[in-house]
Amino acid sequence: MRELDWGIGKAVARSEDARLTGGLGRYTDDIDLGGAAALYLVRSPHAAARILSIDTEAARAAEGVLAVLTGVDVVAANIGTLPSRVQRHKANGEPNFVPPYYPLAVDVAPHSGVAVVAVVAETLAQAKDAAELVVVDYEVLPEVTDTARCLDEGAPVVWDGQGDNRCFVFRLGDAAAADDAFERAEHVVRDRLLITRMTTNSIEPRNALGHYTAKDGRYALYSSLQSPHTIQREIAAIFREPANRFRVVAHDVGGSFGMKGSVYPEQVLVLWASRLTGRPVKWVAERSEGFLSDHQARDNISDVALALDKDGRFLALRVETVANIGAYIALNGLHSSTNNLGGLAGVYRIPAFDVAVTGAFSHTPPTCPFRGAGRPEASYCIERIIDLAARELKLDPAELRRRNLIPASAMPYKTGLVYTYDCGEFETVMNRCLEAADWAGFDARRRDSEKRGLLRGIGIACVIEIAGGPQGMPMEEAVEIRFDSGGSCTIVSGSHSHGQGHETVLKQFAAQYLGLPPDQVRIVAGDTDEVAHGRGSFGSRTMMAAGTAFATAAQRVIDRGKKVASHLLEVGEGDVEFAGGAFAVPGTDLKIALPEVARASYLPARIPRDMDFGLDAKAVVTPRDATFPNGCHICEVEIDPDTGVTKLVAYTVVDDVGQVMNPLLLKGQLHGGIAQGVGQALMEHIAYADGQLLTGSFMDYGMPRASHLPFFDVVSHAVPTATNPLGAKGAGEAGTVGALPAVMNAVADALYREGVPRIDMPATAQNVWAALRKARRA
Repeated sequence: MRELDWGIGKAVARSEDARLTGGLGRYTDDIDLGGAAALYLVRSPHAAARILSIDTEAARAAEGVLAVLTGVDVVAANIGTLPSRVQRHKANGEPNFVPPYYPLAVDVAPHSGVAVVAVVAETLAQAKDAAELVVVDYEVLPEVTDTARCLDEGAPVVWDGQGDNRCFVFRLGDAAAADDAFERAEHVVRDRLLITRMTTNSIEPRNALGHYTAKDGRYALYSSLQSPHTIQREIAAIFREPANRFRVVAHDVGGSFGMKGSVYPEQVLVLWASRLTGRPVKWVAERSEGFLSDHQARDNISDVALALDKDGRFLALRVETVANIGAYIALNGLHSSTNNLGGLAGVYRIPAFDVAVTGAFSHTPPTCPFRGAGRPEASYCIERIIDLAARELKLDPAELRRRNLIPASAMPYKTGLVYTYDCGEFETVMNRCLEAADWAGFDARRRDSEKRGLLRGIGIACVIEIAGGPQGMPMEEAVEIRFDSGGSCTIVSGSHSHGQGHETVLKQFAAQYLGLPPDQVRIVAGDTDEVAHGRGSFGSRTMMAAGTAFATAAQRVIDRGKKVASHLLEVGEGDVEFAGGAFAVPGTDLKIALPEVARASYLPARIPRDMDFGLDAKAVVTPRDATFPNGCHICEVEIDPDTGVTKLVAYTVVDDVGQVMNPLLLKGQLHGGIAQGVGQALMEHIAYADGQLLTGSFMDYGMPRASHLPFFDVVSHAVPTATNPLGAKGAGEAGTVGALPAVMNAVADALYREGVPRIDMPATAQNVWAALRKARRA
């Protein structure tokens, strides 16, 4: 395939798909190191319990058992606790309390599903049989799982000695300015908004394969995870050993979305067990086990108030949130509820903010970042309250937004809350979406639905998010470009794919910057022994971070190649230019292709005497700043009032993700993100009763299917950013950020016409039907 067909901006199909859909993917469970033992975990059946004693004698004597380990053994082996890397503070200014998160529970089991005993045996069946012989004596304690009850006076306290369940209090904004604005306001709109707890349910469950080799004292961890170098550092710290003794490998990964970005107990346990038994040890989560033990997401309640003047101009926003962080704190567990609050400003001119988030412990698994990591929650608060304000002021929701949009002429724009937007054309984006969705023709479509006995609603959300942040402190990424003596190219990337299509886009970069066809390019990623450094993929950062690193490394390759080319062509280095994959002297027929230069760089007779062998370059660079992808989403739903079933009938999105690298991949990212937002809005919900998980399988936990989704109308409105050489803004989370409020605004619109004043997610058939029945009885 010609390299010109693979440049930036081309709608190239994913090159990795042929391998993955043909059964040639290499996932963790595909790796066979030979003679691997199986790890199985005894998990607590109680939401809150004190561990009084553990009897493992019968289990140790069972057939095939190699080791039985408890929390007491963890402490005796001097294995550390799983870390929390985001610190917040209590109301009195003290650092937040960090519970002791051991790989196996010590003394207390603070949520159902927490690992208490690890059994290692020759086979998984033998490990399960032996686990049945373990006897744990628990003292069952009072529990609290409901976010609305965690901070109640008299609520069970998750951690002894803490007094209550407050982990931290985090404030932003100017409370005095907000108070003044609310006093002056002509209109004040208030609501309590619930964002439910959910779980990721990645298509590949969590897993871990550990191998300790005594001859060199090194550990190898193969696992479906998100950031190999981060996990390497953290696990080394847990074992209290140097990081170079640990190799972390994540080949193909079947989805992560933030959930696999944390260190998990099982990753530590397989390494420890391998050291103890002298053989590889494997663990793969069963789906029901994942429901119990995966880090979960979202789960907060916000009291939101919006102040407006007589003309509908926004004056101030006040948000008070209780965020349920679970029993333990995940690696980035305090990130989602606090780090992306700037999104509350939306794309609007809001002069004053008063924002407070209280983190609350509960008897549930830890929460962690999930696609959007606080951005969908922030957008949900501002977009839902704007719709409510439009209803109370009897204004078209689009018109109320228009009155308050930040104009393009105001860029760069410092919001009243954290962020400074570098660029954006918010009104143009909204106008294009209104036109594409035929907003003006909605009433006719609604009447048509009513003729068929259906309710119809329309919802709009104009959203913005930070990508590649935090602002002012974006993180670095590494890319190495290596040519071998045969002239072929290997790209070593610190960014690691979990299904996004990095392999394809890196080959597009190679075509764009180096003129290389894709069949001459090999991609290496996800192995800390082969990749010297990498931050990884999260926060919609890869295109801007890895793209900046690639562009820098490519220029260094070209600069070095010019030295070789000028020597071969017998001209001055300044006479040589590079274009289309070749070095040439303008105005002459002197020309030499990059692969030939690479081959020559390994031959002493063909390079300058003072030049080192080979043609390669490495770049570890940081983009100038974070970026702000933004967009407008419009959703239409039909609701059957007799059954409560909600059906999405139209979905339009106009997104500004900056310069588009690959339109096909962009649409795939948006489709997937929208689907996950739809899932949470309409069906997904981790539910507990008396501390026990009710939604522990796909029989009870709803997931969106293709049949739940309409065809999406996706339009790109690119406003390139100047903060990175590609002009890219990030796209991985944009779909979810807009979908959550757009879908719920559409459902609320349909129900309001039938007398339902409000509804919380998930808008399941049962919840919608019950809301309609209640309204009709009133």
